[in-house]
Amino acid sequence: MADEPWFLDRRNFLRWSGGTIAMRALAGRALTGRRPWLTAPEPGRLSARFHKPSADAPFAPGEHILDANGDRRSILFIPSNYDAKRPAPFYLALHGATGSGDTMLRGTRAAAEAHGVVVLSPSSRDFSWDAIRGDYADDLARVDKLVNQVFDRCSIDSRRMAIAGFSDGATYALSVGLLNGDLFTHVIAHSPGFIISGGSPHGKPRVFISHGRQDTILPFDQCGRRLATQLEHDGYRVRFDAFDGGHAATPTMRETAMSWFVA
Repeated sequence: MADEPWFLDRRNFLRWSGGTIAMRALAGRALTGRRPWLTAPEPGRLSARFHKPSADAPFAPGEHILDANGDRRSILFIPSNYDAKRPAPFYLALHGATGSGDTMLRGTRAAAEAHGVVVLSPSSRDFSWDAIRGDYADDLARVDKLVNQVFDRCSIDSRRMAIAGFSDGATYALSVGLLNGDLFTHVIAHSPGFIISGGSPHGKPRVFISHGRQDTILPFDQCGRRLATQLEHDGYRVRFDAFDGGHAATPTMRETAMSWFVA
């Protein structure tokens, strides 16, 4: 596997994989170390570190716009039962291609409200996340900054911090989550495609993957099932939920994943 690309977009992934194990892009590079020409900071690494909030200007329950680029907003949702005296679980929710922070939050809000989870739902700068189509860059830097803002002004439970996503967002969540497993305790991927090569994993977050058996966009066998199998082989605790259906993250599946996360 000496000649595989450093990163794989969806089209190249599906053409390149052709029935091989999707995780080899990561296993052959990221799990064995960084390429020699990559310099610090490691690609995909966040500088944000958990810390207790300051006493100044805490966020109240409701929605808060933390960043906006036209209609591409990055939104913080705080559930109605939030109490700063009781640290809440934190959930970083990443949308799929052509989506936004608004669309991702619409699908996540009900489960988050039911379980008392603080949700950060950022928007990528373009139609998808930077490293899906190139390198970790502006999108990752924005996420890093926003996560720090949440820590500054919300009381968060450091034992329950998830990065989650759907489709391209699931690919990004898996990739960033494994590289930052010393920050995130859980990784949730609904219908992921692959794991972006580059960087070294840190920590061992628990992983939840769901995938539809009839998915025609990111096929079940080449994507979700193979990712789950390889991650288990690499020592991660993985829950893999296969379902009859296509490329989707249904309300039921989002509720199942959120319940798994907060348990």
